[in-house]
Amino acid sequence: MASIEESEPMLVTSQGGEKRVCPEKGEEEEGDLPPKRPRVQNDQKNGGQSHQDEEEEPEGNGSEGEDGEEDGETFADMMKHGLTEVDVGILKFVSDHEGFSGILKERYSDFVVHEINKQGKTVQLDDLSIPPEVEQQTDESDVLTEEQKQQLGELQLFKNKEGNVSIEVEDDTKEKRTLIHKAIKTQFPGLETKTEEREGHKFIVAYHAAGKKALAAPRKHSWPKKRGSFCHFVLYKENKDTMDAINVLSKFLRLRPNLFSYMGTKDKRAITVQEIAVLKITAERLAHLNKCLMNFKLGNFCYKNHPLKLGELQGNHFTVVIRNISGTQEQVQQAMTSLKETGFINYYGMQRFGTTAVPTHQVAEIMRKSWSILKNDWNEVVDLILKPRPGAEKGYLVRCREEWAKTQDPEAALKKLPIKRCVEGQLLRGLSMYGKKNIITAFGLIPRNNRLMYIHSYQSVVWNTMVSRRIEAFGLKAVEGDLVLRGGTAHHLTAEEAESHSIHDIVMPLPGFDVIYPSHHVGKGYREMLSADGLDIDNMRHKVKDYSLAGAYRRVIIRPSDVSWCNVWGLGVSR
Repeated sequence: MASIEESEPMLVTSQGGEKRVCPEKGEEEEGDLPPKRPRVQNDQKNGGQSHQDEEEEPEGNGSEGEDGEEDGETFADMMKHGLTEVDVGILKFVSDHEGFSGILKERYSDFVVHEINKQGKTVQLDDLSIPPEVEQQTDESDVLTEEQKQQLGELQLFKNKEGNVSIEVEDDTKEKRTLIHKAIKTQFPGLETKTEEREGHKFIVAYHAAGKKALAAPRKHSWPKKRGSFCHFVLYKENKDTMDAINVLSKFLRLRPNLFSYMGTKDKRAITVQEIAVLKITAERLAHLNKCLMNFKLGNFCYKNHPLKLGELQGNHFTVVIRNISGTQEQVQQAMTSLKETGFINYYGMQRFGTTAVPTHQVAEIMRKSWSILKNDWNEVVDLILKPRPGAEKGYLVRCREEWAKTQDPEAALKKLPIKRCVEGQLLRGLSMYGKKNIITAFGLIPRNNRLMYIHSYQSVVWNTMVSRRIEAFGLKAVEGDLVLRGGTAHHLTAEEAESHSIHDIVMPLPGFDVIYPSHHVGKGYREMLSADGLDIDNMRHKVKDYSLAGAYRRVIIRPSDVSWCNVWGLGVSR
């Protein structure tokens, strides 16, 4: 039996939601989130994401900079202190073979994800050109000289020491000024313009938009009636999650993030390719960002009359490199064959809880916030978000929390934050605007995706835990009392029906007011777990509609398609 040398990386490709080579412990699909409304999670086809009305990926908790960049701590160092799978209910293996170990995502380029759209086509970025019908009109592009374009380009990239560029308007007319204003804003996203008069001459001054104006709605330039309202494009990104990427694009385009739509959230530590849509922004403006942004590329532009919806994708195609493999050829073959033929337990993985580096005590905090929201204890919610906490945090967050604990003054605490877009800053801004007696409204200033993250994290832990109990009790076979879907409706299996079904047919519910539970003893476990947390499983509706949980059904086992693997020799990879 030959051993696989430690220096030998292994390349794995598959189409589906699984993000590990070993099939024993599955992770969630790319971006698969529990929905607000009751429905079946669309994981039947290659681990596709659930359908939702709005994105629900956390935007940040104050641990990252304005553009989502990490501090100097390495990924390996983060993992040493991070959350473990056991903490979130991932306890069982899908098979009993010995398995093998290796390093996943040692480099972000070791994990490549291509979205599979609803037509079943793998999304590729292969065309950076602008569609002919949206090419810039000659009179608009010619109003700027090459020297002016160079100056404006430097200003856009913050390389201009003056902080602005002034362009004198010769042959001054209102039409000429309008063309210059429009040309600057179209060709140099992120710049604002104004007209100034100096000694009898008119100048158009270009400068960086800031504050609320930078996030204003897009200017309503004329939009051709025959052109679709949404510009669809393919986004290639490196080492940023989808929400971070949207925030960066929004900043440079001076848009609100909610003007963008997409079918699924993608990993941060990866190279990913996915389709994005944005409302009434031209392909030319988007293409110009290719000159401004690093680790991003935008292309394959086209116009359509509809946005994208979460869950419309069929799945994702993964190409994964696993390094420092320890194990025999036989062990690798067994594990990969199990992944291909049996699949993986469809656990919600670590990114459901923000990051693999979230310490255990922070997960407990998330759970407590979830309970407090569901129990309508808003003072407790505010306290859990703003109070001082153990563990390493950026200095300004520590000072903000200390100020809040000392004064309970939201304005004073907010002044301690140089970056206001974190959850803490958004809550403090809400408390400053609406007062501490109107916490529900203040809490609403936190983006919906962040607010729902807490209760969806709780749903995910419950689902993982119950699935572990179900696998422990009955293994990988259908049994009486299990749930299957018939036309989107859950149905309890009889003993006779269980004989004609497999584990791949079985679903388990996320807790909510519009689902049923298995009729065997695992079903009772849901009630016991929620009751222990002070929640009533028969009353999952909430006074605030956003926090009413309808529940959903999710398959217990997912079998990915098109799985292949190979051992890569002699690459001379350094470590």
